[in-house]
Amino acid sequence: MSVRFSLAAVLLLIAAPLSGQAPAGAASVWGDIVDEWRTAIDEQGIVGASLGLVSEGEMIEHVWRGSANLAEGRPVGRSTIYHWASITKTFTAIAIMQLRDRGLISLDDPIVQYVPEPREVHYESGSMEEITIRHLMSHSAGFRASTFPWGGGEDWHPHEPTEWSQLVAMIPYTRIEVEPGSRFSYSNPGVVFLGRVIEKVSGDVFEAYIDKNIFRPLGMRRSYFDVTPWALQRFRSNHYTVRDGRPDPGGLDFNTGITVSNGGLNAPLGDMARYLAFLMGARAVDPSFSPEYSPDYDAVLSRNSLTEMWRSEVDIGDGPYGMASMGLAFFLYERDGVQIIGHTGSQRAFRAFMYVDPIADVGVIAAFNTVGSNGGDPQTDELRIRTTQRVLAELFPLFRADASAAGGR
Repeated sequence: MSVRFSLAAVLLLIAAPLSGQAPAGAASVWGDIVDEWRTAIDEQGIVGASLGLVSEGEMIEHVWRGSANLAEGRPVGRSTIYHWASITKTFTAIAIMQLRDRGLISLDDPIVQYVPEPREVHYESGSMEEITIRHLMSHSAGFRASTFPWGGGEDWHPHEPTEWSQLVAMIPYTRIEVEPGSRFSYSNPGVVFLGRVIEKVSGDVFEAYIDKNIFRPLGMRRSYFDVTPWALQRFRSNHYTVRDGRPDPGGLDFNTGITVSNGGLNAPLGDMARYLAFLMGARAVDPSFSPEYSPDYDAVLSRNSLTEMWRSEVDIGDGPYGMASMGLAFFLYERDGVQIIGHTGSQRAFRAFMYVDPIADVGVIAAFNTVGSNGGDPQTDELRIRTTQRVLAELFPLFRADASAAGGR
């Protein structure tokens, strides 16, 4: 059953023609993709969503639709703040690379050299000394399950372990199932251990480290973790699970606790576009950057270290966007000889994705604030996959061809 909202603000769509730097034909393709995206949002009852296209250091397209907060009658807008869930993992990995580049750690150091508690993980055929920082970054440590072994999933169970002591108490009840480095095995706890490494080596709490070393240098001024600061609450999106045709709000904030390095990021699309511009290496032309505040991307992480993160560490297999493998925290997709880099996010009713083609200097990013319960509408994950497939198959090749014709950008 689909959900329909009558408020004009909820049905708002902002769309403008692609700017002058887009290649020929891109405007028509983008318009078709946006029309399909908009229709699916309306028909399935997604409360609110945003979609952006990034090139040459700026967001050249930003469309949004629906409501950020139904109770307040507040529509989604240019400044709406979403939760980005597992996309946080890429920030954690960049922080690890920063520490490596400063000579403070090696990616091939055993995790227990910095975080001794995982020694208690059950590993029948080997030693936890074999599990390295690289294994955790590439999700190839061999942990038995992707997330935390809570058990029954009762309403009174915490959503995530909020304290380190809770996670430590679970460690003896998980295990290594395959040889480290031999197979992809997505692991949320592994990234929590990386967050612990950042804190122990840098001397900062995780949130402060990321703010000082990534957010501020990139001009991500409205990005933060977990609880929304008072000054930003008017921009924060609620999230909704549709049950029996009615959207049930989940609240503006939830505490990811000790798992913040795994999925605690909140940010508006504009800030995330700056992050994509950094990944693609384009110099920002956003007029909101004053000359003295233009970001120095190499001061955050060198291109050599970024491209190192985009080398395949372990194969995944055929995926929805091509042959997939895992780099250092980034998913890598091979399409017709072209590498696409990205990550998705899913937590509670928030869904998000980001994908970039650094050679073509183009990236796409999106966030949604609604899911259906028990497999019902809205089918947000299906829309996320469909939109990504069309962007990668129809739009990105136009930018790639344009870059090739120009001799690269």
